[in-house]
Amino acid sequence: MVRPVNFRMNEQTAVNNYFQEDPHLKNAEINRKAQEEFDQFVKVLRDNGVNVITISDNMERDTPDSIFPNNWVSFHDNGTVCVYPMFAENRRKERREDIFELLEDNGFVINNFMDYTDAEEEEVFLEGTGSILLDRVNQKAYCALSERAHEDLFIEFCEDFDCFPVIFHANQTVEGERLPIYHTNVMMAMAETFAVICLDSIDDKKERKNVVDHIKMDGKEIIRITEEQMCHFAGNMLQVIGTDDKRFMVMSTQAYNSLTQEQITVIEKHCLIIHSPLDTIETCGGGSARCMMAEVFLPKA
Repeated sequence: MVRPVNFRMNEQTAVNNYFQEDPHLKNAEINRKAQEEFDQFVKVLRDNGVNVITISDNMERDTPDSIFPNNWVSFHDNGTVCVYPMFAENRRKERREDIFELLEDNGFVINNFMDYTDAEEEEVFLEGTGSILLDRVNQKAYCALSERAHEDLFIEFCEDFDCFPVIFHANQTVEGERLPIYHTNVMMAMAETFAVICLDSIDDKKERKNVVDHIKMDGKEIIRITEEQMCHFAGNMLQVIGTDDKRFMVMSTQAYNSLTQEQITVIEKHCLIIHSPLDTIETCGGGSARCMMAEVFLPKA
């Protein structure tokens, strides 16, 4: 997780991230609030036995979205680090080699790098586990196509990582118009034994059925959320493992409060829930709890 030093509303991402809103606060105040939310979130995770490695952003880089590292990098159990092409030019500066050194200092092994960033020269993008929802156990990858998720590059990724591609289109209503959702991971979350998904965002019935069939084929329970709940970041969750192999579903407090008691009960059948308030980060950044965590599957030395 990357602690922000210059967090604010990023004008370069706001063009197609319809979750972002202008809070009409000074940037220094926005960053202060985001730091408080970040620190509280990390504390909540650690208090529940989740191992969190943090690094601070660098003021000189001027990277307002550095708090969302999962968009530019992913870490895999074969020791591969994957680096991705980013839609916003100022987000490309988030890529940092010292993060890899930090992970190695923490006992993780890096064997190989897969770098797709050359695609930026052709205006082709695939924004990490924002665009790609991985079911690592069943070797599947789900992707809602958008300006930030190019189909050809996604298929190339699936070939490189031996994943079966599940491709679809997901939309949200913006001022009465159906427009593409910028990242798959705001409308869908994949856990070991269940999936949280806004099926109403998949307008094409055949695509919707295909996604449902794949989730059910792998024995997962489907927890449907509404588009309104999605807009409260109820799709932006991540399952993590704490001490003693405890499983947790991590989300923001806004996301938790948007869920019905029935939905909470179903999730808690599978694992415990952790939530923390991320209101400033969600409002200005258009991302939530899942976006803030780049999970590390690298082998240990």
